[in-house]
This record gives sequence, C-alpha cells and structure tokens, in this order.
Amino acid sequence: MGDIARLAGVSPMTVSRVVNGDARVREATREKVEAVIRETGYVPDPAARILARAGGGRIGLLYANPSNAYLAEVLSGALEGARSVGLLLLIEPSRAGAPDEEREAVQRLAAGGAQGIIVPPPLGESLATLEAIAKSRMKAVVLAAPTDSPDLISLRVDDVGAAHQMTRHLLDLGHRVIGFVEGREDQSASGDRRRGAQAAVDAADGAMLLVEPGDFTYRSGFEAGRRLLARADRPTAIFASNDDMAAGALAAVHAAGLSTPRDVSVVGFDDTYLAASVWPGLTTIRQPVAEMARRAAVVLVRGEDDPGPVAHEFVLRESTAPPHD
Repeated sequence: MGDIARLAGVSPMTVSRVVNGDARVREATREKVEAVIRETGYVPDPAARILARAGGGRIGLLYANPSNAYLAEVLSGALEGARSVGLLLLIEPSRAGAPDEEREAVQRLAAGGAQGIIVPPPLGESLATLEAIAKSRMKAVVLAAPTDSPDLISLRVDDVGAAHQMTRHLLDLGHRVIGFVEGREDQSASGDRRRGAQAAVDAADGAMLLVEPGDFTYRSGFEAGRRLLARADRPTAIFASNDDMAAGALAAVHAAGLSTPRDVSVVGFDDTYLAASVWPGLTTIRQPVAEMARRAAVVLVRGEDDPGPVAHEFVLRESTAPPHD
C-alpha cells in the first residue's frame, strides 16, 4: 500500500480509503490511485488485512451458475460452514465466459479481505478465474470439478459412476431407448455423466442412448425434451444431467400430451429442492451440494490436503416406472 501511495503521490491512508470504497476521497484522486493499482496488479494481502482488523476472518464465494436451485444449495452450505468456523462470507457475482469480469470478481473478493474462496461450477474450470485466484494467492476449493493444481482442492462426486447407476436403474426397469440431455460443454461433469450413461447402455443388449445438448437450464431441458419426443424412435425414458433440465423435460412430456411415468420416465441429477417440488417427484442422484459447500468453508480454514471423494446417493421417487406397452 505504501508503494501504491508513492507512485500515486498520495498518502497510504488515501490508498486505504480507495481500496475500501470510502466516499471521502475526491473522484480525481480515486481515479489516479485506481489507475496505479491496475498498472501494478496490486491486491491487498488477505492475511495482513485480517491482522489489521484484529480478527474478523473472511472467505469468498463466487457464483455464475444459471440454476437457482443449485445456487441455493451452495449458498446455504457455504453460510453454514463459514458460521461454524467463525468467518464472514463474502458473495461475489461473476459471469462465466467473460474473462475480464471473472478476473474482476476475484480481485474484489481479494480486496474485501477474503482468506480463501469457494468456486462452484462453471467457474472452477475457467482459466481466467483460476489464473486470477493464483495471482491473488488465496486458497481455493472448487466444487464439482477436477483440478491438477496442487494449490487447489476439489470436492466432487463420481459423476461417471453416478450416471451409470441411474442409467442402470432405467435399464433394469426395461427401458431400451433412453434419451440423455447433456449439460454445458465447459463443465467436465457433463461429459463424465454422458460417459457413465453410455457405458451402462453399451453393456445392455438392444439398448440405445439418444443424446441432446443442454446447458443445465430449465428451458434447455424443455427444448431437448421436445426434440427427443418428436423422434420416430421416441425414448421411453429421459435422463437429464441436472434437476433443472429434468423438470424442463418433464414439462415437455406433459406438453406433448403424455404422462410421467406411464408414457415416459424422467430422471435428474443433484437432488436440489426442485426434484421434490415438481410432480411427479423426480428420481435423481443426490449430489450433496450444500454439504460440499459447507465442507469447503471448513477446509479453507483448517486445511486438508486430500479431502477424499464425496459420496452420492440414488434417490427413488415417482417419476420412473417400467415402460408402458
């Protein structure tokens, strides 16, 4: 901060006020200090800021997920985890696919004094976000994504195994033509879940998997469901890669004048509140999103080199049944 003050020709107190958003700084002075900050790539040292505040540790949470149901799970878990270890949670919106905005979101958390950061999908696999985190020197836990970096911790379920289990359930019911709605291309979970489903289908005689693209939103699930149901080889079951898209596929079944599960079984993934709110209730894979976010907050404070895999759970509800003759 002293270096920034010297370069900008102001006092360290003025720099501190600019960094902390104090309104008592003239606009011209603020712009001069901010220009120096941008040029030098300065971010406040989180540990120093926490010591200066005599405690009051903070962790950050980025979000850019289109699923409100998923975000609600992440928020509730992260808040509980932060509270359990006596930290404040800073929440910062970002926008996946907009590198400048991603970097700025990370910088705002660093400037706000975050010691560490929880990164839900899709940002946990974004190069811009990960590079900004590395530059900020914050510890980070990425949710539902792999990582090869020794400086990052990953908390995720076995997406391949979970998708294989769900598809095996549909096959065991007697379904042989299964529609699959894939998620976003920039999230490895999408490909992993497709591979798990495909492996189960490949091992079953006479079975086929019809794949349609989606982006983890309700609307994409609805549109993919309509395309699948319009095919001559219409599937008797649809497996959507998350609950939002499964709810959309369920609506597509109803819009086509069909019923679930009598005409078309529908299943999802995540077990967010949405899965139990729609009718019929969705058979799904419970990915303990809230628990993962809670655990991430604790890991950031207490440290954990290898948290280990996160267990998933198969949840049976009313949306699946044997195919109707």
